[in-house]
Amino acid sequence: MIPDITNLFTPFESLPDEEQFEELFRGKSFRVERIVSTGQSTREGQWYDQEHAEWVVLLSGAAVLRFEGETEGRSLNPGDAVNIPAHCRHRVEATAAEQESVWLAIHYEPVENG
Repeated sequence: MIPDITNLFTPFESLPDEEQFEELFRGKSFRVERIVSTGQSTREGQWYDQEHAEWVVLLSGAAVLRFEGETEGRSLNPGDAVNIPAHCRHRVEATAAEQESVWLAIHYEPVENG
């Protein structure tokens, strides 16, 4: 089998109304996805509380993440990455509305220390 070559920055013909999630590939204990945001944010009062850990990097655009217990969000610029432990409650406060914000996310089961 000859693998396909894809480009994470291939734009949409028009900006979508909803955030786009595209699974790129998965392994036995991880999943890699491309997320494209165009001004979306997490609904007011909603928090992500995931069973797995997630490493995410913002490749283009701009975003603001906030973790439970923080009074203000953290601005992310292209190249900024964060490793979010399982059950670390967080939300997307904002993404750039005038352009695509492209994220690369790796969802995984962390190795137990001990």
